Amino acid sequence: MAGGAPARGGGQRVRVVVDLTRCADHGQCVFAAPEVFQLDERGKLSYRPTPEDRLREKVEDAMDACPMQAITIED
Repeated sequence: MAGGAPARGGGQRVRVVVDLTRCADHGQCVFAAPEVFQLDERGKLSYRPTPEDRLREKVEDAMDACPMQAITIED
């Protein structure tokens, strides 16, 4: 499997980066990948920076859905 950092148990991980200076907390990423992105009680984005590689497609969907284009994957 290409890309990502090794996880415990030998699995791969995706490195997700959100430019919080661009993020406007629209929450479209939450709908696309709720396992990775959440809005807190104040409506601010929080996210898992190294989710499992099995979630890569959902993270890519979140990247596409972000109106501010604030999400990237680093390989």
